[in-house]
Amino acid sequence: MRLVNFFTIALIAVSINFSCTAQDTKKENDETTVKTENVEVFYFHFTRRCATCNAVEDVAKEAIKEYYADDVFFASYNLDEADGKEKAEEVGVSGQTLIIVSGENKINITNEGFMNARTNPEKLKEIIKEKIDPFIN
Repeated sequence: MRLVNFFTIALIAVSINFSCTAQDTKKENDETTVKTENVEVFYFHFTRRCATCNAVEDVAKEAIKEYYADDVFFASYNLDEADGKEKAEEVGVSGQTLIIVSGENKINITNEGFMNARTNPEKLKEIIKEKIDPFIN
């Protein structure tokens, strides 16, 4: 009986070790990014907008201008208009979205935008910078 308990505990310990090792390897691969110079930031919205919706656009636009001047393209699209619908389909979004696009890479920061635009705009600016810098540096 003790021998069975010993082997059971040993099997569990070995399983835990392998599962932790596999997670570490995956994390290293996730941190690899492809560097490119073509970075675009799009904000998709509807015609009816609240104060937070307007703040997300204003803070994002300000961050792009402050940190990147003409190196990063920023555009806002109204999803109720034809060109907004067309661009949203091209980028692959279906609703209000703040997204960073660089080639095939897309980083959706909508949640961060809505959480911070009015209450902590500097944090949103830092998040935008943190997400764009790996693509242009």
